Amino acid sequence: MPEYKISRRDKRMIEMSCRFQARDPETLNDDLISNINKMSISRRDARRFLCPSKHIATSTFVIPVTEGAVTGYYFSNPRVAELTGLVPLMVFCHGGGWVFGNMEFYSIFLRHLAEVTECSILLIDYRLSPKYRFPTAVEDCYDALLWAAEGAKYWKTDPDRMFIAGDSAGGALAAVTAMLARDRKGPQLAGQILLYPITDGRLRTNSMVEYRDSPMLNENMLAFYVKNYAREPKDMLSPMFSPLLAQDLSRLPPALIITAESDPLSDDGKLYADALNAAGSKANALMAPGSFHGFMPYKDGTGRKEAECAIAQFISGRSVENIQLCTKRELQRNQKGI
Repeated sequence: MPEYKISRRDKRMIEMSCRFQARDPETLNDDLISNINKMSISRRDARRFLCPSKHIATSTFVIPVTEGAVTGYYFSNPRVAELTGLVPLMVFCHGGGWVFGNMEFYSIFLRHLAEVTECSILLIDYRLSPKYRFPTAVEDCYDALLWAAEGAKYWKTDPDRMFIAGDSAGGALAAVTAMLARDRKGPQLAGQILLYPITDGRLRTNSMVEYRDSPMLNENMLAFYVKNYAREPKDMLSPMFSPLLAQDLSRLPPALIITAESDPLSDDGKLYADALNAAGSKANALMAPGSFHGFMPYKDGTGRKEAECAIAQFISGRSVENIQLCTKRELQRNQKGI
């Protein structure tokens, strides 16, 4: 196994991430999972670990889904809408192994992402396992996408620039939602943004072996998540569970895939991009050097600024194959030929 070089900044990231998931699944029970998902984040911790935003408005909606309803949190920047008119819309499926999902944590992250990308974002609080097992989360996210497509008429968002996005397990949900939109003749998506996604529930890749004890995500945690999400073992062979196993990956929207270097899921993103490209769909997998799984929400997370810049490029209309993993300042210099 590799010896992880953890910077002082990333140590702070790991410190906070441990509050929102347990490295040892044997310690988990329903009450602890519920407490983690409802945990409040102090202003001090938000400033210290995360990236609070002052200019983003938040609205809350009840979204009807099959046999129930979920909550959607909508983040928008009124100033950008006033200046530019219609803005892009990102529908976001959160991570957490289909088990965890602290909405306060993700709201802070996505308010910041809405600010730096100048788009509006709808966060889906889909129903979690093990109470609601596969494929409930997938269907919730697809129903929410249909609802968001209708909401675009009232939010001053551009229906031609709608993206589906997600991180980790939410990346799998986003990828599958894009496939369902194709197969069920749903909304036309401008792209999919997959942040260190899990794309194969069998957990057999080389990176799964090499980084099985990574400080942000380990082999035991992943096995726990897959076991609790699946109704039965064969579910992980379904393309709605493991999008990498889909027989048809053609005619899908362009995919920007951000992976972390020291991550058991690093190969999942790369292999999915290869499969999309082989099927004729456009994809670009960019690995953030020196980074760990789940780095995007954290102020000091290695790779965060570069990944944000890549997403902003994609949202603004740059073709996925030309996206650069660099900071905003570096991108400006490259464009000027400096």
